[in-house]
Amino acid sequence: MDDKKHRGGTVKPAPLWRRHLGWLWLSLMSFTVLLLLVTYQTRWVYPDIHAYFSQAGNLTGQQLATRSRDYLQESLEILLTEPLDAAARQRAHFQMELAYSLFDIGLYRNEYTCTRPSLSELDRLKARLQAGEAITPADLREGVLGPVRCLTEIEMHQLDRRSTVTAAFVEDTRRHQGQVLIGSLVIFILGLGFWWMHERQRRHAERATQESLEWMARALRDPLTGVGNRSALHEDVLACQGQPMGLILIDIDFFKQYNDSLGHPDGDWLLRRLALLIDETLSGQARLYRMGGDEFAALLDCDDDDVLVDHCERLVRRLRVAGFQHPSHPGATHVTFSVGAARFIADRAGFEAGYTAADQALYRVKANGRDGWIVAETKRMSDSSELDLENG
Repeated sequence: MDDKKHRGGTVKPAPLWRRHLGWLWLSLMSFTVLLLLVTYQTRWVYPDIHAYFSQAGNLTGQQLATRSRDYLQESLEILLTEPLDAAARQRAHFQMELAYSLFDIGLYRNEYTCTRPSLSELDRLKARLQAGEAITPADLREGVLGPVRCLTEIEMHQLDRRSTVTAAFVEDTRRHQGQVLIGSLVIFILGLGFWWMHERQRRHAERATQESLEWMARALRDPLTGVGNRSALHEDVLACQGQPMGLILIDIDFFKQYNDSLGHPDGDWLLRRLALLIDETLSGQARLYRMGGDEFAALLDCDDDDVLVDHCERLVRRLRVAGFQHPSHPGATHVTFSVGAARFIADRAGFEAGYTAADQALYRVKANGRDGWIVAETKRMSDSSELDLENG
């Protein structure tokens, strides 16, 4: 038999997210922080590194000393390779002015001793060019090559300093990346831990809910036969509120005498066998309940008394054909049924009236000698006090 037929209404467990929202929230927050940390590393740190190391090709990134030296070398090339006419002197003077402007800065003046003498030599050479005086190789050696050597010294020192700063920057970046990596790993492990706690609590809640449902199912089921009990019958009736239903009460005739003569183990065996027989006879169309020691009830959708008549006839006839021996039966050699049935509208008052009518029909069968059935024919479903009894 299907256990679902003997249970009451389904009990919905409380939403699980309310029970373990805390762990889930912590886990999601951890992974969110990890995502923000990775975003920070990608969005801010890497662009800083790129900006720092990508300035070698532009004017601001190059050394001023390098640019100044280039201008001086261009002016020297003009003075050595071209006739010293007015135009050549003007171009050479212009290149020296550019070199001078890049050379004459506070950093070079304050940190390098060769800067001031070199600037003085350049001033003298520019003045001679401007005045149109003759320029000798000695003048070029002192006025240009000396400042070039000074600028080369400054350039090399600046490159060394830049290398030192770069190494420190790389070390800081490596340390920062290590800290980010360790922090990311810690946050990731925390997120996994919080998620594991969330899953553990969720599974515990599901297991507790399942155990509660199983306990409730056992509370609504007869442990001997596996069918529903009296509480399950009430639950199922209330679950069918307002529907036309049929109730069949089945009593095992002289069951106490059966137990006394054959013993309780045989009596338990008989109850299980009869539960199966009733379920098979009703073709699984009814939900079956054990109401007491020797009484069963069947509940089914029913809007016609003829349906109840057919079921009751088949129950009594099927048991006679089965022929379960009853050595202590006063009027027969086999087990027999007394059956009473009635229809009702499913609500609390309607069920009480229908149960009373079916019970009265059952006792009418017993008063008539048992081994039979009676269906209480309800003339008006709204007034269950007016009953006709159809005897089987």
